[in-house]
Amino acid sequence: MHQLLLSLTTFGLLLTAADENIIGERNGKEVVTVRVTEAIQSKQALPVFPGISANTAGTKGLSLLKVVIPPGSSAKAHVHKGFESAVYLLQGRVETRYGEGLKKSVVNVAGDFIFIPPDVPHQPFNLSDTEPAIAIVARNDPNEQEHVVLYPTGQQN
Repeated sequence: MHQLLLSLTTFGLLLTAADENIIGERNGKEVVTVRVTEAIQSKQALPVFPGISANTAGTKGLSLLKVVIPPGSSAKAHVHKGFESAVYLLQGRVETRYGEGLKKSVVNVAGDFIFIPPDVPHQPFNLSDTEPAIAIVARNDPNEQEHVVLYPTGQQN
């Protein structure tokens, strides 16, 4: 089995790590499947499951990941420098403070689609003290964390 995995990895057909399996060639001509079983910590201090990106699937202009905001927690305030974000809230109620000084606010619930324009400072807060908030996030940045810039005046949990 080890020899088979080594051979598949050598030919770019299967990459394995402790937290993900990547099936398929990242050559722009094949379907690529990413199976992530463990979260990593984002710059925003949240657990994320990195799905589709330049690194995992060879994308050129897209990333897609699952984000978890633990009960009673928030992300660090941040911007995505030069890139748009689209969020689908799968579970929970989240207040997102946004704009200059994070003075504006919107509350979203499971089932909401959310658009965040490029360079807009924002900080999501999970409004539940008992349940995680879970979202799928798409960005027109194939290197999802590379253009994240922490916003210094935001409140931190």
